Amino acid sequence: MRQFLTVISFMLLTIGAFAGFSNLGIPQIEPAPPPVEEVIDLGSMNMEQFIALGDRIFNGKGTCTLCHNSLGRAPDLGQIGTNAQARLDDDRYAGDAADIEGYLSESLTNPSAYVVVGFGKAGSDDTESPMPSTSGGSIALSDPELAAVIAYLQDKGGLEVTVEIPTDVEVPEEEPAEVASGEPRAPFTTFQELADEFACEACHTIGEEAGDLGPNLSAIGASRDAEYIRRAILDPNADIAEGFDEGMMPDDMGEQIYAIELEIMVDFLSQLK
Repeated sequence: MRQFLTVISFMLLTIGAFAGFSNLGIPQIEPAPPPVEEVIDLGSMNMEQFIALGDRIFNGKGTCTLCHNSLGRAPDLGQIGTNAQARLDDDRYAGDAADIEGYLSESLTNPSAYVVVGFGKAGSDDTESPMPSTSGGSIALSDPELAAVIAYLQDKGGLEVTVEIPTDVEVPEEEPAEVASGEPRAPFTTFQELADEFACEACHTIGEEAGDLGPNLSAIGASRDAEYIRRAILDPNADIAEGFDEGMMPDDMGEQIYAIELEIMVDFLSQLK
């Protein structure tokens, strides 16, 4: 009996210690409250405000800076004012734009119309761009948002801003209750919801979704275990995949994702054999 009680006591102490460590010793991943969706009132905007909107979209929702940055993974847009007309006049240009505004619009929605030399998909001889269309997929910019980004790029490049602020479209507004509450979003329950929210497939090939800017994850579970995948999500610069550069993937996922969502991602990717 004494031995039995000793075993039971040891088990209870072990369980208690494990529970205490799990709750207190392991940092809990809690995302920051989501940014409040701004209400876009196109009717009251002047051009300066419209350009500022494009700036916010370019550096935020559009995820443009994931590739257009100092790492050189995508063309430098700081010289767009100098380069746009030259690219439009290039014999390799395969689009339908008649002016720079049209070229910029096309570069956002049909980026393969002109691929800067050295920035095409591997094996495409610079005829196919790895960049997804920003009007669809997980980015899905609306027409007013696309127009704002074009205005921002024209202004950034020192060009005349020829874009007109749209006045004949309705832009969805966030529900007032959600804006006022400031409550954290509810956790997503499927990998696809998470992939859409965090635009994973804009960079990674996952099954039929073919991103070309990050490592192919279609069979990641065959070569990497769950621990590696978890670390790659939370600390993407800990192990850099061959052929890719440090700093390409955001390193703040731990601040944006719930612990349960992280495990959904890890479990799904681990099973891709």
